[in-house]
Amino acid sequence: MPLALRWPPRQRFEHFRCAAGDAPTLAAVQALAAAPSAPWVLFSGPPGSGKTHLLIAACQAAQAAGRRAQYLNAARLLADANALRALGGAELLALDDVHALAGNRDAEHALFDLYNRLRAEQASLLLAAAQPLPALALGLADLRSRLGACVQSTLSALDETARRALMQEWASARGLQVEPAVLDWLFARAARDLGSLHALFERMDRAALAERRRVTIPFLRTLLAARD
Repeated sequence: MPLALRWPPRQRFEHFRCAAGDAPTLAAVQALAAAPSAPWVLFSGPPGSGKTHLLIAACQAAQAAGRRAQYLNAARLLADANALRALGGAELLALDDVHALAGNRDAEHALFDLYNRLRAEQASLLLAAAQPLPALALGLADLRSRLGACVQSTLSALDETARRALMQEWASARGLQVEPAVLDWLFARAARDLGSLHALFERMDRAALAERRRVTIPFLRTLLAARD
């Protein structure tokens, strides 16, 4: 589960695109990745807002600065509170989907213990959740208090104009030409959150390279039909 050896190459700070008003979140996460003394951060956002991207980017930046970093999805540890409690060995721990632990007594206590131990070890903790802290159904008051000491910030999903521009940027970086009409067709038929768009782009890039074809509407129609 820890990703520590080979980080996804496109999930770096320089590839992250902020929605309007998200700059403070990006700045707080970058500060924590760069400096052990920076405040811990709990940020939230809807699906497709780039939470996982930002967590992994922080790990990459911390590792580049000589710090040991781990990324984990809290939902995968839900069935084993002791595994969550025993996490360690990283100077920066990035914990995704923290909302999945809310309402589970054992998991909440495990996160509380982990929080306190990381403080004692002078490690850094970066957390992401689907909702801001006041909306999380945490039953453990002490955990809510601990998380409340983190910098609280939010992300917003990119609007369609920004998502289109990002896809064009991805295409340019790979030497692909994608006409506006092709994007019109694609956005009318595909999921528009960033995770889904990036996964589709990777499939599109691989298929175009393998078949030596331009990215056209007939090409995408065939690609999407093969997926279905």
